[in-house]
Amino acid sequence: MISCHPFSRATRSGRRSGVNWMPLRFGPAGVPLSCKGRTIVEGMDDITALGLSTMEIQTVRTVAPQHFNEYWQAGILSWKSDFEMNLHGPYYADLLGDNRSRQRTLMKMETSLQAAKVVNARHITYHVGPYGERRPGRETNEHLANILEGVVERCHELWGNEEDEIDYAAFPWVTEGEPTLIGVETSGQQSLWGTLDEVLEVVNHVEGTVPVLNMAHIHARGNGSLRTSEDFAELFDQVRSEFGGKKFYCHFSGIEHRSGNAMHYTQLKKSDLKFEPLAEYLAEEGDWLDVTVISDSPLLEHDAMYMLQQYDKAKQKLLERRALEERRIKLAIEAGLDPEELLAREKEQARLRLEANENEASGEKPEPQKTKKAPAKKAPAKKKADTGRIEFEEEDDDDDLF
Repeated sequence: MISCHPFSRATRSGRRSGVNWMPLRFGPAGVPLSCKGRTIVEGMDDITALGLSTMEIQTVRTVAPQHFNEYWQAGILSWKSDFEMNLHGPYYADLLGDNRSRQRTLMKMETSLQAAKVVNARHITYHVGPYGERRPGRETNEHLANILEGVVERCHELWGNEEDEIDYAAFPWVTEGEPTLIGVETSGQQSLWGTLDEVLEVVNHVEGTVPVLNMAHIHARGNGSLRTSEDFAELFDQVRSEFGGKKFYCHFSGIEHRSGNAMHYTQLKKSDLKFEPLAEYLAEEGDWLDVTVISDSPLLEHDAMYMLQQYDKAKQKLLERRALEERRIKLAIEAGLDPEELLAREKEQARLRLEANENEASGEKPEPQKTKKAPAKKAPAKKKADTGRIEFEEEDDDDDLF
């Protein structure tokens, strides 16, 4: 069973730096809505067919024993393929409550750890729960870290046990693979433990844990703080500086929020939290990052595919911009100019074109109007010269004596 251990004060800057690079992955939180069979294995097939590469199994309330046969099948399939499996522990948790509430939560975590082992999960995500009678601060974080130390130790006991090698011969990841990483999720309510700073402080002191960056929750608690690519860059820079490494496990969805509290998830297009700024950041920095993005949206795989499409668009725009910069450098070298000087000329030409378009749109055309009237007055004089005839016009000829 899970036990508790003293608070570890060892820092972990730059840990797991030797991890091999892995691609950016997108997937839904659960079996896709479009899946006809509704089983995990069939869901994996549908996810792969959609061009996605990961999923997160939702245990919701508890792990049912009848699901373990299905977990084994999913684990074998993920081990033989490049499909990343993840698991979300029971949604309700109360690790900071009284002893009875905490033990009930730990029992649920024990069964979910068994399921993560069977399904070959790379991450297992947990909620911490409300502050209860405790106050935010270091003392509460130390208490929680003490509990999570026991969770991590129990997780390592389930993986790599030589006594299980014969029993699990058909499931080599149990003895050969690395234990699942314990994910601590950021929360979306002011009454719940789980600000970004709190999560980073705890996982930075408990080996085997990682932060789960729920972007919708962070956005809600920050009263709509994630709006530009610079906001996401600042967020990732904070995690990298305080936690280290290049692994990031994220949840993303639209969110309805009020007064710093998340109300409920929404589809991406109906939220003030947009994925496009994050896609822009990932296109710039994602080449060396190991990022998994799980769609919590009510549309699940549809918004997961939308996020993948937005990332591809951002990547294409980045490639086009870099190609343009390379072309400018080449032209500058051929013309014997400095690339910055050529860029300044291009900007000046673009400014002049913009001013010309603005003048045309505003209808200011005084000079063209004058040039049109002048030829009309000269037309009669040309006729006189051509025909040699005198024409009398009372309106125009004031010097006529007859």
